Amino acid sequence: MAKPIIAIVGRPNVGKSTIFNRIIGDRLAIVEDKPGVTRDRLYGRGVWLEQEFSIIDTGGIEIDGEDEILRSVRIQAELAIEEADVIVFMVDAKAGVTATDQEIAEILYKSRKPVVLAVNKVDNIQRQDDIYEFYTLGFGDPVGISGAHGLGIGDLLDEASKHFPEDAEDEYGEDVIKVALIGRPNVGKSSLVNAMLGSERVIVSDVAGTTRDAIDTPFEKDGQKYVLIDTAGMRKRGKVYESTEKYSVMRAMKAIERADVVLVVINGEEGIIEQDKHIAGYAHEAGKASIIVVNKWDVVEKDDKTMQQFTTKIRDHFLFMSYAPVVFVSAKTGQRLHKLYPVVNKVAENHSMRVVTHVLNDIINEAVALNTPPTDKGRRLKLNYATQVAVKPPTFMIFVNDPELMHFSYERYLENKIRESFDFEGTPLRIFTRRKSED
Repeated sequence: MAKPIIAIVGRPNVGKSTIFNRIIGDRLAIVEDKPGVTRDRLYGRGVWLEQEFSIIDTGGIEIDGEDEILRSVRIQAELAIEEADVIVFMVDAKAGVTATDQEIAEILYKSRKPVVLAVNKVDNIQRQDDIYEFYTLGFGDPVGISGAHGLGIGDLLDEASKHFPEDAEDEYGEDVIKVALIGRPNVGKSSLVNAMLGSERVIVSDVAGTTRDAIDTPFEKDGQKYVLIDTAGMRKRGKVYESTEKYSVMRAMKAIERADVVLVVINGEEGIIEQDKHIAGYAHEAGKASIIVVNKWDVVEKDDKTMQQFTTKIRDHFLFMSYAPVVFVSAKTGQRLHKLYPVVNKVAENHSMRVVTHVLNDIINEAVALNTPPTDKGRRLKLNYATQVAVKPPTFMIFVNDPELMHFSYERYLENKIRESFDFEGTPLRIFTRRKSED
């Protein structure tokens, strides 16, 4: 099921990003900090009291700003509010209640979402009294916090987690593969859904952003049950907003969380743009099995080398998703569409694969023998034992003498050795290190 979502909102310079970084990085989160994933980390993932959640860091809201960038930030924040299960409204203890705070409060009243009021920059006991004036905003007891010193973060998450929706039973059985289609506007996601279903089940339009809500469509093919989740386009709220990469990611988030397999749809006619990588990056960070689907292949002028050249471009641009197979299709003509289903089935199976512990350790020991672990200041990394601790995605724990000695490059080397021994095509792998406890 989708994880609860927290959105942090407030005017500029109240410390939202500092709190965001504290929450995802201060041992509260399971963080995969690898280069080359996305340049713009709009979303984070955290754990509090054994409850996983997603968190959105928004730009500062300037109510009266007519500058295009400020307008974009305001729209972005409104969309985050719409997606969130609970909102953290951030204010500044040093500045007191401002007119902008009051206007943001009005926006939050209208959202009818649970709001936790966080008063930042309560850096010492003397500032505790500064939080009382914020009662006038009408959101109950303010929580005093300090992003600079990390104070009160636990209290803030305690309050936010009280508003998380209760877990619901998955409406689909274990034998059903849930497939989400993501991609920037107008790459043909809805057309691809229709082509896969063989009928006009969803609205199709040439205008970007015409899909309003996530649409679940169960169906069966060759004895396998599927649910297609067509991700929502941008929702109109008073005005017609132009699409940007942030909106596409925000609208796709819940669908990605619910999915077993994510189809990252690219427009073959237009080619790869930066926004494609941003959207794909979130599927990677969410640990989902993924397939890169190049749509509109029927209109591409090609020869016998075009497909291989395009695949090479994909590999160059999507270095962080080298495990993802590439399928070329045309939703319009149905070209090569039959090739998609076996790949979906295969990557879903790989996403759930378990490796026998003694076989895993044989692979790790062989890798160590072929390439000696690194040293740092005279100390050498020693790998004692490895085990698989989870699936979806396959997750491995390696017990070592000192986790600080595990360099990123050596971790990637071990991942490659595991992939050489097992067919993990289509799924990311996660590797964590832990210090071996002394007897």
